[in-house]
Amino acid sequence: MRFVKMHGAGNDFVMIEDLGDALQPNAPFVAAVCDRHFGVGADGLIRITRASDAEFFMDYYNADGEVAEMCGNGIRCLAKYVADRGLSGADEITVGTRAGVKRLQLYRDARGSVDRVRVDMGAPILGRAQIPLSGNGDPTHESIEAGGEVFDATCVSMGNPHAVVWVDSIPHERFAALGPAIETSPLFPAKTNVEFTEVLNGHEVRVRVWERGVGETLACGTGACAAGVAAHLRGFTGRTVAVHLPGGTLDIEWADDDRVFMTGPAEEAFQGELGARFIELLPAYSQTKG
Repeated sequence: MRFVKMHGAGNDFVMIEDLGDALQPNAPFVAAVCDRHFGVGADGLIRITRASDAEFFMDYYNADGEVAEMCGNGIRCLAKYVADRGLSGADEITVGTRAGVKRLQLYRDARGSVDRVRVDMGAPILGRAQIPLSGNGDPTHESIEAGGEVFDATCVSMGNPHAVVWVDSIPHERFAALGPAIETSPLFPAKTNVEFTEVLNGHEVRVRVWERGVGETLACGTGACAAGVAAHLRGFTGRTVAVHLPGGTLDIEWADDDRVFMTGPAEEAFQGELGARFIELLPAYSQTKG
């Protein structure tokens, strides 16, 4: 089983092409492949297959094997994968996700290889029950207790839940404790991604991400969108925001029609072939190939 390792601003993925829909990943398989010591190593796994309502479907899994609704950096990598391998010759493609169909604009370098992608991420979800967020009150002004402290946060969904936590500076020493404490807070029935966000000026923010089911990542596309939306909702920035993450910068635009657009890089690192130990974790697939 061949794979390609890709990343978007340091948020890395194992990409597996399965246009014939022969592979059904399970949690042990995904976790083993994403393990950084005994596997390929990645923040998530993306199975690329066909869709009934789009050109491709992004079957996305977090590193722990849990299915996830959407991944902004991952979908840019998918776009680069299908374009660079001739599976699509268009500069605009549609990709189905568990958070709906997304439209992508592809930009190419001088060699014709895709290097940046603009994604129509759709409208943010601000309803408390839809995020989902338990309790009552305005989710854009939420108090979250973690580690004996109370944090001011703005909660929003970009197809998956996010808690944008406002800080004067990124909490480096306490990050590893605060991230999982907020992720698993009873406030979030489906857990949450956490973006510790520092406002730099009226058009830039700095973010450190704790991803649900993964841990710290160098970037998060939906998280960058959530931070951009949240910063404008709170009056900190305009509708166009440069979100600086440890792995790079993503440009977020919350358009007047309520749709959020994310533009950022996509890069290929290497490709390879999974060994028998991984294949054996997929009994049905192993039998058909055996």
